[in-house]
Amino acid sequence: MRIGTQRFPVYCHLSRTDLGPCGAGGWTLVMKIDGKERTFHWGSSLWQNNQTFNLAGGETGFDEEETKLPTYWGMPFTKICLGIKIGQQHKFILVEREADSLYSLIADGKYRHTSLGRDTWKSLIGSQASLQLKCNKEGFNAVGSLMNSKARIGIVANEQNNCHSCDSRIGFGTGGSPDDSNTCGNVAVGRYGADNGDKGVKAMGYILIQ
Repeated sequence: MRIGTQRFPVYCHLSRTDLGPCGAGGWTLVMKIDGKERTFHWGSSLWQNNQTFNLAGGETGFDEEETKLPTYWGMPFTKICLGIKIGQQHKFILVEREADSLYSLIADGKYRHTSLGRDTWKSLIGSQASLQLKCNKEGFNAVGSLMNSKARIGIVANEQNNCHSCDSRIGFGTGGSPDDSNTCGNVAVGRYGADNGDKGVKAMGYILIQ
């Protein structure tokens, strides 16, 4: 693939195998995130710049090798496919969103909402998913307080009728209390009203566009 003057190999999912709700074929990889690593933590500059990370990881499909490709800032799209791998199980959700690039939705730090609903976000994790019942702020740059749960892409929730102190989240490029070390997956605390108890799921995340 070529973006500007840069040529690079990139994984494209062209098979007839469905990516769950995303459907089959025609998906181009943008990023792969390991929730155990800080590479793509909420505060990483990689969300706000045009620098690649580990281009070789862009060729290897749905594995555990992190990557950020020039498709992050150089490719327009009308759909985003978000995937989570826990163990050997993959789950995907579809975000219908038109943009010049993923960079254009995230880099300036402004909140941009989606309307998928908490159940759709929880489906990325499966039956073990846990979120508090209120706030449910979802989309791009979802954050209430910078000290608490936040997600570059995802949903944050609270037990109170506001988003000021969210203690649970599901998403990609995450950070904040109660577990700042989890950068992709699901964090929740049962004593603060999470609907399925304590969770600290650090997952592999995949972001593809079409």
